This record gives sequence, C-alpha cells and structure tokens, in this order.
Amino acid sequence: MPQVITEDRLCFTFPDNTVASKYDEWTFYRKRFNNAFCGTKAVDIVHVDTHKTAWLIEVKDYRTNRRTKPSDLGDEIALKVRDTLAGLATACFGAEDATEKSTAKKFLQAKHLKVVLHLEQPQKNSRLFPQVVNPADLKLRLKMLLKAVDAHPQVVNRNTLKSTMSWSVE
Repeated sequence: MPQVITEDRLCFTFPDNTVASKYDEWTFYRKRFNNAFCGTKAVDIVHVDTHKTAWLIEVKDYRTNRRTKPSDLGDEIALKVRDTLAGLATACFGAEDATEKSTAKKFLQAKHLKVVLHLEQPQKNSRLFPQVVNPADLKLRLKMLLKAVDAHPQVVNRNTLKSTMSWSVE
C-alpha cells in the first residue's frame, strides 16, 4: 500500500516498496538529537527508493503564506541538509524507536544521495505579489552550497517532478 505523507497543504504519495518518513517529527530528532546541540535544523521528509537512492526532501509552500524570513533560503536548506545527515548517522546508533533506527540505516546504506526542494508558489505573478523565490537562482545557490553532498540538487513543484522521483504530489 502506498505511503502518504502530508506536509503543509501538500500530500506526497510514495510507492509501497520504498521507505519514506517525516524526519522532523521523529522522536529521536525532537527529544534527543535536537536537544543535544542546542537546536538543529531538519528536512521535512527522508525517502529511500527502490534504486537505493536516498532523498532529502524539503517542502516550502508559499501559495498562502509568503516567506517573511530575511535569511537566504539556500543557506537555510544547506543547514537542514547538514543537520539531517548528522542526525540520521546518529540515529543508526542511538534511536530507541525501531522504525526510526531502521529507516536511518536504510538511508545510510543507499548508493546515491539526492537533495530536493519542493517549492510551491502562487501561480499568478504580479508586481504587488511577485514570485517569492526565483527557482533558477535558488538552484544555483544550492549547487554551490551542497556540491559535496549532491552536485545536482533539484528545485521542483507538483508540475515539474522528475522521472527519477518515484513519488507524486497533490
């Protein structure tokens, strides 16, 4: 049975023979890892597909809530990727929840690692409400920041998912 994960107002559906989890809701992350370092960041979803590719998926939906933080989104995502990778490595040894520990192990045993920003923005662009983020500029920034992790990070929305992405979004 496919696994459905809801993040913001988006529903991600992952194939049944894959692993997907809301990492930022893990007990290990919330109660142990985050507290150990006086606060860390986390991506929204971790996923391992049938091709043994591990995916770090960050979700931003600006269709109803515009971005108000002045910090650069690329920098924020890079921090989330770094902290999530450290958290997953630690969860292999320290997670008490068997599902969390198993997911972390499967993630770290993957053969490839991919980073994806799923970015939804208002479809109608205007001078009064311009596009919050330029996806092309953000992709370049992510390439620069994450080249040691994923030389080809992706910025996608519901209509631009790549064929290598085994999930769907509604």
